[in-house]
Amino acid sequence: MSTISKEHSDRLYWLGRYTERFFTTLKALDKMFDRMLGQSHIYTEYLDHFGIVNTYSDSREFIRSFLYDEFNPNSAAYSLERAYDNGIVLREEISTPALSFLQMAKDTLKKAETSPNPRLSLLPLEDIVYGFWGSVNEHIYDDEIRNIIYIGKTIERLDLYIRMKYPFATVEKEFIRLCKNLNRVPKATPYRYNTKYLSQLVEILGSQSEYESNADKAVASLGHLFDTSEVTV
Repeated sequence: MSTISKEHSDRLYWLGRYTERFFTTLKALDKMFDRMLGQSHIYTEYLDHFGIVNTYSDSREFIRSFLYDEFNPNSAAYSLERAYDNGIVLREEISTPALSFLQMAKDTLKKAETSPNPRLSLLPLEDIVYGFWGSVNEHIYDDEIRNIIYIGKTIERLDLYIRMKYPFATVEKEFIRLCKNLNRVPKATPYRYNTKYLSQLVEILGSQSEYESNADKAVASLGHLFDTSEVTV
């Protein structure tokens, strides 16, 4: 197996992150729909999780921006566009069928924006994203390529789960999955994780009390996990 370049490794990593960010953002917004019927400003809780200033006049404006606004870096549409941009460059690595699922997701999201029943129109997106991951597993034969994508996917999921204060048991499972993926990184790959920040994560996510006390530090450590300016392995 030939080692892929650091540039392509970085794109694979962010393909995984942005695809997962799109998916988890979509699921989080869907959960808010029903809650907002009785509490119109419940969306401010979501903004608080990410330290985003509330500039929205009501829940409808918030939902439209966070679902469809490609210029909002926190929106589902923005994440999907970035995933697709990376996928275009990586077509040979991830396969055309996998890329087609990202295109399908883009088309579905665009149609939902003008639909009289957007929530119903958004329903196929979950299966489309699952189709993308299934295609990645089916068509990528290079374990290094697949593994880097999944490392990005799991890091993003952990980041979002911690920010949104998911239960420790859920976060712990994802962290165990991340550690397994990191252990599969080939020794020759130029894309290395930072052992300092991994050690911090092991300490913080090793117990519920540490997790609850140091969630912000865990998010910061995740952000630096592939910072190669310090000692890596």
